Amino acid sequence: MEWLHELFKKSPEIALFLSLALGYYIGKIKFGKFQLGGVAGSLLVAVVVSQVGVQVDPGVKAVLFALFIYAVGYESGPQFFNSLGKQSIREIILAAVLAITGLITVVVMARLFGLDKGLAAGVAAGGLTQSAIIGTAGDAIAKLGLAAEEVTRLQGNVAVGYAVTYVFGSFGAIIVCVNILPKLMGRSIKEDAVKAEAAMQAGVQVLGPGQQAAAPDLVGRIYQIAQGSKQTVREIETANPAVSITIERIKRQGQIIEVTPQLALEAGDIVLVVGRREAMVGVAAQLGRELYAVEGMELTMQRKELVLTNKDYHNKTVGEIRSQTSHSVSHGIYVLQISRMGQVLPMLPDTVVQLGDVITIYGSEQDVKRIAALVGYVIVPSVKTDFVYMGAGLVVGLLVGLLTARIGSIPLTLGSGGGALLSGLLFGWYRAKRQTFGAMPSGAVQILKDLGLAGFVVVVGLSSGLQAVQTVKEHGFTIFGVGVVVTILPLILTMLIGKYVLRYDNTAIFAGALSGSRSANPAFGEVLDKAENSIPTVPFAITYALANVFLTLLGPLIVALV
Repeated sequence: MEWLHELFKKSPEIALFLSLALGYYIGKIKFGKFQLGGVAGSLLVAVVVSQVGVQVDPGVKAVLFALFIYAVGYESGPQFFNSLGKQSIREIILAAVLAITGLITVVVMARLFGLDKGLAAGVAAGGLTQSAIIGTAGDAIAKLGLAAEEVTRLQGNVAVGYAVTYVFGSFGAIIVCVNILPKLMGRSIKEDAVKAEAAMQAGVQVLGPGQQAAAPDLVGRIYQIAQGSKQTVREIETANPAVSITIERIKRQGQIIEVTPQLALEAGDIVLVVGRREAMVGVAAQLGRELYAVEGMELTMQRKELVLTNKDYHNKTVGEIRSQTSHSVSHGIYVLQISRMGQVLPMLPDTVVQLGDVITIYGSEQDVKRIAALVGYVIVPSVKTDFVYMGAGLVVGLLVGLLTARIGSIPLTLGSGGGALLSGLLFGWYRAKRQTFGAMPSGAVQILKDLGLAGFVVVVGLSSGLQAVQTVKEHGFTIFGVGVVVTILPLILTMLIGKYVLRYDNTAIFAGALSGSRSANPAFGEVLDKAENSIPTVPFAITYALANVFLTLLGPLIVALV
């Protein structure tokens, strides 16, 4: 194994990517209905690889985690701020319950197995994956008035307890949140994530990438006008004001002629009609015979997203806008969707539109340009990330993470993770309101989340795995076993209280809240992977922020009670 040690010494990044590759491969293997998942698999492989001796710069872990947590916040910012309010009380209670049950579990186990203050605090830091407990517990031990040698010994034991229990602290949270919780709820995370997303969209069907309706609402048809029809273009287009159609092109006696509202159609004219299927079905019989393809009748239509900036439309209902807009203005334009901060609004007459809403329209190029100049500006899709905006967001978040407040002698801080999450939420929310800058394509967000989290846990495994195994050999499995209980029991108790007292009824939302209340980032990554959307992120963001405070406070409390 010496050659592996030398290889990883020269190129530790090989160990990182090897752990990722093998970890995700193992994570796909199913053991009955149980599946590790890529994050847990990568963690286990990293622990195994670490046994040959691997040194990874801790800065790599910090960078990867900052990218992951910022991307999570950026993606969920609009939804997060829309969800704040009385409905967040459950998340506050859930985070408090886990901190209290975690404290009780650590104290009881420490007394049962005779752990000293240092080992107990270390088990709490590792088993609850809250590294800040190391600092607060160490400060509390220093203030006990003990001899310098005893203080050093106890503070060293904090690190020992942490090293032995941290790996399972990450892995155990994945087991509870991703495997046990869905069994308790009786539904999968993905099933309830889809259900919650559909409820958010107020019953509006939202098609995913590569999907399209079998019978689309907007269609184009070519007709040859029958004998006896002398209707004008305007009369045909406005026959049913509720569902309009548009005559986009006319061919008469082999020549394309200009379409004007007053033009009367003659028998034999060939017309290209675009409109909603409902109106097309109603008007087809009076137009004449439908043709398949006619030379010169080709027309390219556009689907564009516009941001509403015209104050004339602010706080007006869809019905009011329709009734107050002339036919010459709305001609040829079909509104497909209205969304606000990423949430699709129902296209009902009483739906109120606001500045910043994204209006998805369909029409010919000239019609789209005309209406865009009136409504606001067109969102230009981009596959490039705005690194100025992203970099600024990360800098702000990491600076916020450096801020420290004190309750007595106990320092409280969001840390780099909490700061990056908060910054991501704010920058994502602001991007949703001002979409002329700050772009981060969904593919870029996904790679940051996947690589950031998986890489983070791999570095944890590579850095702590060897020491953890060696410590277990020296001290036996007692500390490890206590850590398992500290990891699992508070999560199980909190999960039961969440279901039967707080009445969580959606598996995806509950899984996000539960993983956040334990500040269990690897577990949250697996929850997101199972959900396949961002539904679990909002409850996670709330409980995660609270957990960083509540769990940090456990350090001095454990030192005082053990």
